[in-house]
Amino acid sequence: MKKILATTAALAMAASAGMAEVKVGLITTLSGGGAGLGIDVRDGFMLAINQSGRTDVEVVIEDDQRKPDIAVQLSDKMIQSEKVDVLTGIIWSNLAMAVVPAAVNQDVIYLSPNAGPSALAGKGCHKNYYNVAWQNDNLHEAAGAYANSAGYKNSFILAPNYPAGKDALTGYKRFFEGELAGELYTKLGQTDYAAELAQIRASGADSVFFFLPGGMGISFLKQYADSGIDLPVVGPAFSFDQGILQAVGGAALGVVNTSQWNKDIDNPTNAAFVESFQAEYGRLPSLYASQGFDTANLLLSALETASPDDGDAFRAALSAANFNSTRGDFSFGPNNHPVQTIYAREVIKEGDVFTNKIIGVALENHSDAYAAECKM
Repeated sequence: MKKILATTAALAMAASAGMAEVKVGLITTLSGGGAGLGIDVRDGFMLAINQSGRTDVEVVIEDDQRKPDIAVQLSDKMIQSEKVDVLTGIIWSNLAMAVVPAAVNQDVIYLSPNAGPSALAGKGCHKNYYNVAWQNDNLHEAAGAYANSAGYKNSFILAPNYPAGKDALTGYKRFFEGELAGELYTKLGQTDYAAELAQIRASGADSVFFFLPGGMGISFLKQYADSGIDLPVVGPAFSFDQGILQAVGGAALGVVNTSQWNKDIDNPTNAAFVESFQAEYGRLPSLYASQGFDTANLLLSALETASPDDGDAFRAALSAANFNSTRGDFSFGPNNHPVQTIYAREVIKEGDVFTNKIIGVALENHSDAYAAECKM
């Protein structure tokens, strides 16, 4: 595996002082299926680090290849050999479940910019684990709430068979008040959905909810559009995010999806983030990029008042969340997961670019369903 020591300033300090004062290990998916998600998290994270101008933060970046065994190997190396103070970056919940429990029990802080499995939000919570994105169920709960407001009574729901997929359908069902025309778990990484589409067509459903992130969502939406099925689709942002929409194209137009972030959230931090990300990387930021950016700024805000060497003080600084988030108001609940507003967005076309616009609030100041089980 090739190691990338990120930021010129951090490298300069590492060379002159022998080591950086704060060392961050960023393990994410940079190759294969789902690489776009990890690239966006990395780019958002590094944009914030570079904008901060700090010379005492070194970021070591590694590619987990979306493989749990590789992620565990990289985590062990970063903790034992690299001596990182903080870990971050993992996209996929099955990788998070393989890495996070062991890492936090070695007194390493883990800041999640994406994966938020329920097992780490409830009884498996830990004082060293902070989620800066969501608990996995949250956007799906918001989709269920939106489906109620849209008058849907009989949804067909599907998601991949892994922890985030199970959390997705659990979340939708928790808030959806209608009946289910069908419920399916698909194979993680699946690209052919002919059998599932046949079941949807025969189900008598009045709507479809799906969670299929990355390339899975691209494949499903294109095949859905070609199938002739004429049912409204509701989903979380993961299948309708900026990095995916151009590949999906017109098949996504008009679809309502749920997200805690969008490029048109009206606050100065978000406006500056969207502009600077586009200037730096030549593309619009995605949800994942915003989460990477917020995760880095949370870390930087904590470093303003405490060092990771002072565990209690550093955790208190993280818990305070004293930073300006791209999504506006941001705070942690008692299990170190966000309390935040989740929006309904509609896929539109601006010129030649497919993107999203906010059309309303799905859930306001929403926390997760597992916090009461957390006994930190």
